[in-house]
Amino acid sequence: MQLFDVYPINDITIEKAAGSNVWDDKGNKYLDLYGGHAVISIGHTHPHYVQRLTEQLGKVGFYSNSIRIPLQKQLAEKLGKLSGKEDYQLFLCNSGAEANENALKLASFHNGKKKIIAFRKSFHGRTSLAVAATDNPKIVAPVNETDNVVFLPWQDEAALQAAFEQYEVSSVIIEGIQGVGGIQVAGTSFLKKIRSLCDQYNAVFIADSVQCGYGRSGKFFSHDHAGVNADIYTMAKGMGNGFPIGGIIIAPHIQPSYGLLGTTFGGNHLACAAALAVLEVMEKDNLVENAATVGNYLIEELKKIPQVKEVRGMGLMIGIELPESLAHVRKELLFKHRIFTGEAKPNVIRLLPSLALTKAHADEFLAAFKEEVEKA
Repeated sequence: MQLFDVYPINDITIEKAAGSNVWDDKGNKYLDLYGGHAVISIGHTHPHYVQRLTEQLGKVGFYSNSIRIPLQKQLAEKLGKLSGKEDYQLFLCNSGAEANENALKLASFHNGKKKIIAFRKSFHGRTSLAVAATDNPKIVAPVNETDNVVFLPWQDEAALQAAFEQYEVSSVIIEGIQGVGGIQVAGTSFLKKIRSLCDQYNAVFIADSVQCGYGRSGKFFSHDHAGVNADIYTMAKGMGNGFPIGGIIIAPHIQPSYGLLGTTFGGNHLACAAALAVLEVMEKDNLVENAATVGNYLIEELKKIPQVKEVRGMGLMIGIELPESLAHVRKELLFKHRIFTGEAKPNVIRLLPSLALTKAHADEFLAAFKEEVEKA
């Protein structure tokens, strides 16, 4: 049997990982500023994380949500404390797409309405409703097409106002910082406008925090920079440091009922152990603050480089826009300097490292990056 060929793959096999470094099967060491697509939040194979999972596996790895799982309650309490959303409710699932799928459904259950407002260049996942709210026709199958999603220009307050006046809006879903869309930061005014209109028209504000949440921006949720509270926050990626887990936290005015949402694997013992380990390390090592400090340093240093067209982002979610003539730089970083980064399009490099990234790691990247762009 062959693998279903849907991913372009670099010819690298990683055999070992620790902190912000990985090693291939030839013994070559790499600096990881991609984190497996923003997933590695506390560093590869963190000792506390490994211990937590190993100990839990020796007790019980899985049972369904038909019984009490105290780890779920512990996770909810720790997440509420660190995020500052202690009065919210937690529903656990398995991925970011599933989190957004459940959030959009829950919003419609709550207010009985259908229209969803999403934005150009958005990415919310690949499942049925999440992909319908994603602005990429190439990944939307005919069966996913729906007229219930309205795409608006990014940060166009007039268009947003007009859409609320025209449609019966169930929800607005927005990434606080667009990831696939090129590290585009949602401004304070725009997020406050969404909050105001959702309040006025009984719509649900969904903060897609799958990539930009969990401390990556220098606050727990990137939407927090605007000083607004969403009704539902969606989470995944860095939540489990590589163990598949997702979730939504839900404002207290949205009420649950039996059968409203459900999952087989969501909130299982191992997933909760992984997620608790992540939060415990984030708290103990002040990783949200570190993301702000090291991220701001990187952003300011990158802005000094003449060849860089624009630097966007917050904390350790950074987009570096280069001229198209320098689109090759990402490959040079990987194969010459052995530094993993991501891309939004060929000339936008994305940095999505562990929140434990050090200034020394940042300097290692900056030296290699400057060497490549200065050749032009």
